[in-house]
Amino acid sequence: MTEEISIKSFLKKAVALGASDEHLIVGQPPFLRVNGFMKKVVMPEITRSSITNILLEMAPTNISQQFNTEKDMDFIYEIPKLSRFRVNYSRRLGNPAIVIRNIPYSIPTVAQLGLPDVINSFAKFPSGLVIVTGPTGSGKSTTLASVINEINLNENKNIITIEDPIEYIFDCKKSMVSQRQIGPDVDNFAKGVKYALRQDPDVILIGEIRDLETMDAALKAAETGHLVLATLHTNGAIQTVNRIVNLFDESNRTLARRRVAETLRAVVAQKLVYSQEQDKRFPACEIMIVTPTIRDYIIKCENEEIYRLITNNTSEGMTSLNQSLAKLVEDGCISNEEALHSTSNQNELSKMLRGVYV
Repeated sequence: MTEEISIKSFLKKAVALGASDEHLIVGQPPFLRVNGFMKKVVMPEITRSSITNILLEMAPTNISQQFNTEKDMDFIYEIPKLSRFRVNYSRRLGNPAIVIRNIPYSIPTVAQLGLPDVINSFAKFPSGLVIVTGPTGSGKSTTLASVINEINLNENKNIITIEDPIEYIFDCKKSMVSQRQIGPDVDNFAKGVKYALRQDPDVILIGEIRDLETMDAALKAAETGHLVLATLHTNGAIQTVNRIVNLFDESNRTLARRRVAETLRAVVAQKLVYSQEQDKRFPACEIMIVTPTIRDYIIKCENEEIYRLITNNTSEGMTSLNQSLAKLVEDGCISNEEALHSTSNQNELSKMLRGVYV
């Protein structure tokens, strides 16, 4: 990137190309992530001075001096009428580096995201814990934003979000939405949840559960009659339950498992699958709705029975990842090979695909 090309010009072109992320590191040309794949941009290598100037142009004035002392930092940059951007600053081999995530102004609906309609029903839960999980870049935050917006448009609620950093901006519609950012507004997620309970909330959004203290605070909020929406980094519904329980000390896990069973309402584990033919990505989801039977199986740690219920109770909106992948194949969205590449249980999916095409 030459000095003459501004970050605004670069980001405008990246957005026009449909990029989700932009990567700027010293000694390399810029890279874009488009449809999940990294693509090198035909541009000159980025110099240390150019990336330093970009950082100073993008960063809010109150944190620009911290680049000399901090090694990692997140902040939001905005180009009016184009997009918001989540910027991560880091250091690599002693040099500054930037990764930028594009955050559109408009909040897509569940239908626009191509997600199952049952996810909209989560907005009607009066209380409990809803977890959206999946790998980085799978759309977890966007899915939760769509659920929050559904509540905002249709319910008279007090919604408090705790984010790091704030991504989608909500205008107050039927609900009042208060957004708090880690750093400027609150020290950490756990304290954010603790103090949110004193702010008359109906719904609490936790941008990410990273530790035991935040998980415990989320469970307490759900136990006291609030709807809690959060993200977690796991790959499936059953793994999510186990991950939550294993955050606790071994001596407390039996109680933790019961707490999870009593408060958990649903888990959505999602990933984005690329279709080469259509040159776009489609969401595949595993959805677990916590019925009384699943609640009992969670307490008893009977994972195989939980999975059996997920696969056999599609009428209640549940689906396994393989069922979701098979449906994408059946609908002509992705190929057999793309589906099989996206599952950890190829034998099961192969049988499903043979059933689709018998």
